[in-house]
Amino acid sequence: MLQKETIIDLIQTAIEQLNYSYTPYSNFKVGAALLGKNNKIYTGCNIENAAYTPTNCAERTAFFKAVSEGVRDFQAICVVGGKDGILTEYAAPCGVCRQVMMEFCNPDEFQIILATSTEQYEIFTLSELMPMGFGPGNLA
Repeated sequence: MLQKETIIDLIQTAIEQLNYSYTPYSNFKVGAALLGKNNKIYTGCNIENAAYTPTNCAERTAFFKAVSEGVRDFQAICVVGGKDGILTEYAAPCGVCRQVMMEFCNPDEFQIILATSTEQYEIFTLSELMPMGFGPGNLA
């Protein structure tokens, strides 16, 4: 279980990432803060593309940054998002991002924090958001 100050730090970091979001088409900004088991935070924002398919979500940006630096073990991620960066409701990870999480995280332990502020948030496990998920264990 994450400590309250860690949760607040992840939420604040994810909110800061909204400033870097590149969303000229949807104007829906998303920020993410991924906590490695090394206690380092890896950040991400969504990056849109005119061809749409090459668009990358904030969560995957954070994961790919961490993995590209050799990190493969993670504790939690905080995801925030909203139209024009205004946080009015929770922005849950899309299916592709949940599948990336399945690749690197223990679904029963990995925590996903959805927040609109440091006072309003909920925490889910990956198993709760991806029941019957498919991951590396299915291929063993």
